[in-house]
Amino acid sequence: MKGWIRKSMYGSLLLSVFMLAGFVAAAYAADLPGKGVEVQPVDQGLIEEQFQYEILIEGLKRLGYEVKPILHMAGEVTTAHLAVGRGDADFYAVHWDPLHLAFYQKSGGEKALQRIGELTPGALQGYLIDKKTADKYNITNIEQLKDPEIAKLFDADGDDKADLCGCNPGWGCERVIEHQLTAYDLRDTVEHNQGTYFALIADTISRYKAGEPILYYTWTPMWVSGVLVPGEDVTWLSVPFTSLPGERTDVDTSMPDGTNTGFAVNLIRVIANKRFLDENPAAKKFFELAKIPVNDVSAENILIRDGEKTEKDVKRHAMDWIAKHQAEFDGWIEAAIKAAQ
Repeated sequence: MKGWIRKSMYGSLLLSVFMLAGFVAAAYAADLPGKGVEVQPVDQGLIEEQFQYEILIEGLKRLGYEVKPILHMAGEVTTAHLAVGRGDADFYAVHWDPLHLAFYQKSGGEKALQRIGELTPGALQGYLIDKKTADKYNITNIEQLKDPEIAKLFDADGDDKADLCGCNPGWGCERVIEHQLTAYDLRDTVEHNQGTYFALIADTISRYKAGEPILYYTWTPMWVSGVLVPGEDVTWLSVPFTSLPGERTDVDTSMPDGTNTGFAVNLIRVIANKRFLDENPAAKKFFELAKIPVNDVSAENILIRDGEKTEKDVKRHAMDWIAKHQAEFDGWIEAAIKAAQ
């Protein structure tokens, strides 16, 4: 009898502990600043950018927010910005500053949007050619492609023009490339090949592996520079002078070492709907603090290139990253909760 009583008392005590833990967890959840608030992310549908989203989404969920499935805009950077400006979406995680400035302004600018935090500093862009051709013909500057004989080295379709693997129509880089082809007097000798970037770059990589000269645009962080390694397989081309489209006349794209890729070093930032941020100080603080190094994004992109490219794979990559940076991540959450108090 006594043994049964002891077991019963132990069981009751254990049940009480579990119930108390449940009550504490429920109370904690009730106190989270995002409780009852839905959040709508938007992207342009690139699996190569999902990693950043998954990290941010996990943080918002830990703040109590109910994050809705991402709205995919099928490669439309402009439409993604407009969705945030109109309030159809609450945030877009991969705004390139200053590359996407025109999209930001056309979507309502500071009246409707806010660029916030420094999610991934140090994003680079520019033109590259294979190192073998660069060394053989001493090609260091894209201006040299004004020479028809140099340009023909990169002709892949028999029209005697250099074939430049370029940007999707509607991307920010398209505006820059189209502007620079005119500014550097390259229209007669260089063809800007456009379409689906990842199909075009796959063809470019195949031609490189076949020993053919290649000319292409790319950016970092992205897996391409893990396949075609700058300094080993390919080399960056300089431009003769800085020339950017529209209002960006005061930007100097020169590097400290004297090279000039023609594109400003960009800061990848979150843009969010201004009303959403005003009403959600916890989310605002979290976006301000979150940082994902450019090398970490590149490393994750290589995993995608190597076949780990499902949404489930990328979510796992994000959770692994959070686990490796747990103390820092928890610090962002703690500060965000305090910001809402």
